[in-house]
Amino acid sequence: MTSAQSPSTTSFSAAKYIKEIGRGVNGARALPREDAQTLFDAMLAGQVSDIELGAVLMAYRIKGEAPHELAGMLEAAHGHCMPIDAPPDRTVVVIPSYNGARKQPNLVPLLAHLLAREGLPVLVHGTRAFHGRVTSIALFEALGTPLCETTRDAQDKLRLPAAANSGTGPLAVLPIDVLSPALTRLLDKRPIIGLRNSSHTIVKMLQPVGAHTPAEALRLYSYTHPEYRETLTDYFSHEPANVLLARGTEGEVVADARRSSRIDWLHDGHQRTLVDPMGGSIGDVPALPAGTDTEATAAWIRKVLDGAEPVPAPIATQVDAIRACLNDGTRVTWASPV
Repeated sequence: MTSAQSPSTTSFSAAKYIKEIGRGVNGARALPREDAQTLFDAMLAGQVSDIELGAVLMAYRIKGEAPHELAGMLEAAHGHCMPIDAPPDRTVVVIPSYNGARKQPNLVPLLAHLLAREGLPVLVHGTRAFHGRVTSIALFEALGTPLCETTRDAQDKLRLPAAANSGTGPLAVLPIDVLSPALTRLLDKRPIIGLRNSSHTIVKMLQPVGAHTPAEALRLYSYTHPEYRETLTDYFSHEPANVLLARGTEGEVVADARRSSRIDWLHDGHQRTLVDPMGGSIGDVPALPAGTDTEATAAWIRKVLDGAEPVPAPIATQVDAIRACLNDGTRVTWASPV
């Protein structure tokens, strides 16, 4: 089933899965990959009752997802995304955006526009609203960047040449409710339960282009804690990946404009460090807009794009790293690691 179909009313018994994952921190056991995929597919298809769904979401919130469970869930999620054909002979830069700005200005739209104006096809997918935070989609709207109303609209924009899409190049901004209504339904459980659930992790891992292969897209992924970088490195080293991994800003993948950070490229089962700064803080800290105000942030981004303000050095470095990945070959092929 794909997200183009309505949720099924067919019952799916989740009891045997809850019995394994719901035994608490010390007693819970991870599901086999195939079972995690089957369960998550049923959840996305609307086949799991509300009481069982709540039990599954809370069980994983307590237990956490094992890497192989995430892999199964991601495969199920790809089956519930509306199709986006890959551009011919070009790798798409995929930017997930689901955290928004809480204290610092959200500069995801700046990163996306900088890449797109160089002719690199960029797909930003994310949530329209997040209570108490400024989302990237809200900023794109403030900048006058049109949102995609369908995935066909997104794939058409990804094929545009530089400067053809409102002067910015091949940029598609796609709300998650358009890309995957099924995932949106799970994301929307957050205010009901009061906690994040597995869908918040999976949605950031999506490769929604083409046949969902590493050859078709370079995914940006971020972490907030150094120990999580090791976990992600291990995961992406054992799964089909073409991922640029770096420390982001408040959960968003854009580099922190105030400090340098390490950037790793994970592909072909290998890891390559593209940027390994000696120190954290940069010498020339840019004059960023104060706070997270949407209009103030959008006005500042316009100044940077117009050349009135310099591109913050860490973001310029991130753009260079992305370009380096794409220039390593027109397409990145993935071979199963030994």
